[in-house]
Amino acid sequence: MKVTKKTKVIRSPKRGFYDKETIYKILDNHFICQIAFVYEGYPVIIPTIYGRDNNNLYIHGATVSRMLLELEKGVPLSINITQTDGIVLARSAFHHSLNYQSVTIFGEATLVTSENERYKALKIISDQIIPFRWEEVRLPSKKELKATKILKIPIVEASAKIRKEPPSDEKEDYNLSIWAGEIPITSTIQNPISDPKLKEGIPIPESVKKLMKKE
Repeated sequence: MKVTKKTKVIRSPKRGFYDKETIYKILDNHFICQIAFVYEGYPVIIPTIYGRDNNNLYIHGATVSRMLLELEKGVPLSINITQTDGIVLARSAFHHSLNYQSVTIFGEATLVTSENERYKALKIISDQIIPFRWEEVRLPSKKELKATKILKIPIVEASAKIRKEPPSDEKEDYNLSIWAGEIPITSTIQNPISDPKLKEGIPIPESVKKLMKKE
């Protein structure tokens, strides 16, 4: 990625990464992002599901969605995805920190109008959450597709910021009798819970089994 004034990491620049491999890896490990934009003169930030296809992110929602109606106008937006990996406890309160991985993207969204791309985008978003589920379910009807708006956001201006290190204390504080270290934080896939209205005898689908094995 080309480093720009917007994407350049200023605070702790050694933690900044601009290569596609690092950025895409973080994006592909998640499916929820926070989208920020200015609406009627005030800042708004809204969480939404996304899917990545090469150098584009797709988001979707109801055709009457305030966010999508505004973003399709091409207003500037910013997207953030953050994964917290651990609480870093130092010997001093000042140097407590977090280990994390984050990506920030700047750009504009465009409305997807091609029916083929719209259909493809919905599958991409579905696969971002749980691969292979799309092949197991009833696919969207014409009525459902008509009620859905899809936007595409090119990943042009983007950077990652990663902290993965132990506490950093003042030199004299290393002699203090105070515990310091990291408390790791992880997210895990739990055992699936069947819908109470599920017909008897329906097994857990392959997409869910594969997701559980991934853990």
